[in-house]
Amino acid sequence: MNQRIVIKVGSHVLTETDSATGQRIIARDRMRALVNLISDLQKSGYEVLLVSSGAVAAGSTKLGLDKKVIANKQALAAIGQPLLLGMYQSKFNDYDMLCSQILLSADDFDSRKATAHAKAAIDKLLEHGVIPIINENDATAVEELVFGDNDRLSAHVAYYFDAQLLIILSDIRAYYDKDPNKHADAKPRKVVTAIEPEELEAAHSPNNEYATGGIVTKLQSADFLLQRNREMFLASGFDLSDVRSYLIDGVHQGGTLFRS
Repeated sequence: MNQRIVIKVGSHVLTETDSATGQRIIARDRMRALVNLISDLQKSGYEVLLVSSGAVAAGSTKLGLDKKVIANKQALAAIGQPLLLGMYQSKFNDYDMLCSQILLSADDFDSRKATAHAKAAIDKLLEHGVIPIINENDATAVEELVFGDNDRLSAHVAYYFDAQLLIILSDIRAYYDKDPNKHADAKPRKVVTAIEPEELEAAHSPNNEYATGGIVTKLQSADFLLQRNREMFLASGFDLSDVRSYLIDGVHQGGTLFRS
């Protein structure tokens, strides 16, 4: 039986600043590298679910709205979702692969019936080699029923859809023993088996205007999975060599593995 994994890619990895306009746009080369990785993983016997940010950034390239206004952000997500999916499908076509779109909201995981229906659809897609691309349904979600970031969404996707491992591709290479932006002697932690309460309650620290989480939401996601005997691997989304090494070669050369 193929091993089922979830890969989550964040906005900071999937977008870049357009030098001509100063606008955040989809980083096509990094998207292409990600699709290439997924193709290689599928050939290696993995079933891959992809949780992808980037819809709001994609929408912003077509309509210049202030995303700090909730209605504007919802509109940008509605514009950007089909654009983002089209970009992915164009790149998956190069590998004779299909991708699909699954939009979820927090209440989908509060209903056993809704969760079961979503899982049945995902199981069928994976059975036929189709990559489910999952995102929060930002266009219709209300404040009380949102995850707020794709880190926590991806942890729920991993647990409820029977993946043993969540891969988070980030702008940091690993989880460090102290903030590497402030301390030159910060050292990466290779394996983490428990997360302290104060680590889970620190202030969020997103790195750019399209990021909504930061390291804290990644730790919260890892803690969610650790409590349910699942694993999470945090690695760079700019250089995929660490995740390739871990998943395909079975060598843990970089990145942080969270396991109980």
